[in-house]
Amino acid sequence: MKIARRVPTQWQLRTRSLELGRRTIVMGVVNITADSFSDGGRFLTSERAAEQALRLLRHGAEIIDLGAESTRPGSRAGEPLQAAVSAQQEQDRLLPVLEMLLRHRPATLISIDTYKAQTARATLLAGAEIINDVSGLTWDAAMSQVCAEEHCGVVLMHTRGRPDEWLHQPPMDRSQMISLVREGLSASLREALSAGISPAAIVLDPGYGFGKRMSENFTLLHHQAEFLALGCPLLVGLSRKSFLRHALASRLGREVRSASSMENAGVSAMTAAILAGASIVRVHSARAATEAAAIADALLEQQDASGDES
Repeated sequence: MKIARRVPTQWQLRTRSLELGRRTIVMGVVNITADSFSDGGRFLTSERAAEQALRLLRHGAEIIDLGAESTRPGSRAGEPLQAAVSAQQEQDRLLPVLEMLLRHRPATLISIDTYKAQTARATLLAGAEIINDVSGLTWDAAMSQVCAEEHCGVVLMHTRGRPDEWLHQPPMDRSQMISLVREGLSASLREALSAGISPAAIVLDPGYGFGKRMSENFTLLHHQAEFLALGCPLLVGLSRKSFLRHALASRLGREVRSASSMENAGVSAMTAAILAGASIVRVHSARAATEAAAIADALLEQQDASGDES
């Protein structure tokens, strides 16, 4: 894996812009859910979720990503996609937290993790700046138009299939997987541009763990820099991913029983992703991530100063 060169750019958000590429931006995750592996049930009340968001900001996060529906593998086994959390339930969880957070910190950059156009519009009107669509505009046909009309920042993630399919998908070899991710991201990008979303508003996410099985994610990380050729900044979410837990168990011979015990592994993988071109990292715990990102950025600055080729 070679160190990649990030191109500085301005990410166009709903009411402002954010410089990407010169330093890594930390996005802190708050799951307002009962069943997420990482923190399910911890932040179900609006007050606790807002407190966690403020804690992440104090520890160095610059964006807060609020989500109200779990997409863990098998989370909808045997159920239609829309059966898990309705758009109204999602908004009932998200909007009070969003409003409370903006009341305490009006300048907070808030991202909403949703694939539902109705929720996207409601939260953008309430003050969110970014829509983080794990489906890459593929699960709700109205999403691209909403994002275009609201002029928000958009994260397009690659997902292979849907959560109820992930545990049963066949393995892929290296070339299959890289081609699949590249083609999927390209298709989402084309859809976004054809809907009128500004190229400057788009960030791409290769989707670690979303339909990629265990070691396939290390292959994806090894080749991550290749996706910079699509012309957009990259966001990655490696925090508390199950493939890291599996790697620790197989290589160290001990079972990892809790999400919080995976923090060192997540920071290690995140650092590799930064060196492979990620401009934004999505994490559950911000302090260690912010410190690791600062060191990775220092190395990238040295590369730029020396004129090394990526």
